[in-house]
Amino acid sequence: MTTEEDVRRIALALPGVEEIPSEGFDFRVGGKGFVWSYPERVPGRRREIRTDVAVLYVGDEAEKQALLLGEPELFFTHPTYDGLPLVMVRLERVDEARLEELVLDAWRMRAPAELADRVT
Repeated sequence: MTTEEDVRRIALALPGVEEIPSEGFDFRVGGKGFVWSYPERVPGRRREIRTDVAVLYVGDEAEKQALLLGEPELFFTHPTYDGLPLVMVRLERVDEARLEELVLDAWRMRAPAELADRVT
């Protein structure tokens, strides 16, 4: 089980990361978002920032579908993200090692080459 604080610790340990002020968490590298809290939109209600769910950049539709189909207990999506390379992960169901892997992968895909090359 992981939390918003685990996301924050992992993301901020990576080079060039900035946290954007928000109701939850929102991390960018080179001006590009790679992990943020899920802004759930329910018709007829005010948007709710879900800090128990992280939205992750995954690069492409094939990776998105692989995660959604391969691990439906961890990952899900919403029609808002149709056609976008983004998935949501349930933090209470993902362990710390896997969360580190997911955040690092998202960061690598969004980081400028000079930063990405510094992290192995």
